[in-house]
Parts: sequence; structure tokens; C-alpha cells
Amino acid sequence: MWFGMPDVELSSDETEHAAAHQTRRALLVTALAGCACLAASRPAGADEDQPGSDERPQKDDLLVVTEGPQAGQVIKPSDLKLGGPPVHAWPKDPKTSVVRSGSRLNEVIVIKLDPAELDDDTRAHAAEGILAYSAICSHAGCPVSEWVKGEGNGKTVFKCPCHNSEYDPRADAQVVFGPAPRRLAALPLAVSGDTLTVAAPFVGKVGVSQPG
Repeated sequence: MWFGMPDVELSSDETEHAAAHQTRRALLVTALAGCACLAASRPAGADEDQPGSDERPQKDDLLVVTEGPQAGQVIKPSDLKLGGPPVHAWPKDPKTSVVRSGSRLNEVIVIKLDPAELDDDTRAHAAEGILAYSAICSHAGCPVSEWVKGEGNGKTVFKCPCHNSEYDPRADAQVVFGPAPRRLAALPLAVSGDTLTVAAPFVGKVGVSQPG
């Protein structure tokens, strides 16, 4: 027994409608295939592969928020609250808009403090009390991610949670507790109006000291 559909003769209008439907479907399939090819050809992490993304911070670079809902947003002096909390940031080339996130050694901690609390060495690379330091602990290279009351004098300090090293940003990020062998590298800043920029390359070594 045959269970197929019987032959049905279509009218001219129905024939044109069917042809138009087939044409639209073919165009849609072609377009989707083209999009898939473009997506497949785009390399993963392309933003981090841009020229300059792994270069150290340069003079006149801007600073942008590293993560969270404001990630990528340019940091302005008016965005920073006096006394913290600090903000983690990447440098950004203002000419090419390339964010220098290709190396974790480029991440910095930005904090706004009372200029009267800063010692002379620290004040030299601050801008209206705003400071930036490397976010990489000098002990084992972990990220310095906490802003807590210190073990020694009760001041709020940067802390690396890996081995509890603490750094005082008011004293050039010198080590005040823990096994870290040296201070965090400082990134000098400049302020013009409500624009915050890098004033000079890092002062001090970024990252972990090499043995020998």
C-alpha cells in the first residue's frame, strides 16, 4: 500500500510563492555560512595580539579598569575615592586605543590618598595624591589584590594573599610585613583637569627578582 502524498497541481501564484520561498531560504543559508566562516577565521584573543598590547606603559598612556562591570572604562581623577578602595587598571595607548593587557606585568593598582600622608619619594611620582603601583607581588609573582588594615601600624595597606606580604603605598610601596624582598614598582602619573595619564615608565623592577 502506498502512503505517499498524491500529486497536486499548483496554481501559477502558488508556484511563484514557492519559488520565492526557496530563493529566500537559499540566501539565508548563504549568509549564515558566510558569518560562520568569518567567526571561524577570527583568532581567539585577537585584542591581546594587537601590536603594542604587551609593551610596558608609555608616557601619556591612559589607564582603564581591568575587570568588573566597568572593565575598559577610562579612569578619571574624579572616579577615585579618597582613601580607597584601589582600582586595578591596564595602560591604554591613547592614539591607537590598544589596551596593554598582553602582559600581566602591565597591570597596576591605582589609589587616591591624602598628599599630606605621602613621604617625599612617594610624592615625587604621585599626581594630586593619586598613585599607581605594579599589581605583581615581588615575592612569588602573585597578584596584589587586597586593601586591608596592616599587621604592623594599623594603616590600610596593599596585601598579597598568597604569602601575606604587605606594602604601604604612602611610603613608596615599601614592604611592611611578610616575605616580599622589595617594594612594588611605581608608575608615575600626571593629572590635567579630569584626565589621568602615565607620566613616565615604571620606577623599579616589575615582578619577581631573578636569582643570581
